[in-house]
Amino acid sequence: MNLNTPLWQLTVGEFLELQKRESPIKQESVACKQERTFVYGISGLAGLLKCSNATAQKVKNSGIIDKATSQFGRKIAIDANLALELIQKSKVKHR
Repeated sequence: MNLNTPLWQLTVGEFLELQKRESPIKQESVACKQERTFVYGISGLAGLLKCSNATAQKVKNSGIIDKATSQFGRKIAIDANLALELIQKSKVKHR
């Protein structure tokens, strides 16, 4: 088997061997390319959670999303994906 062999000429075994050899590299590169999405401020958090600003402030003050929150003075940046994961985990614990 060489790089010029058409894919349709490979046996199932050759194809699976090729896939096993190349898969770990591609999986790592996909994991590294996961983009981080940020929301800013209490209103951004409220939009993410689809709740009121008061409820978003309560969530932030509760400490559930502290790992996803960066605050510099009055400016707040929240990693949206991480915040949603942390909130989901906290819901599972409280059930």
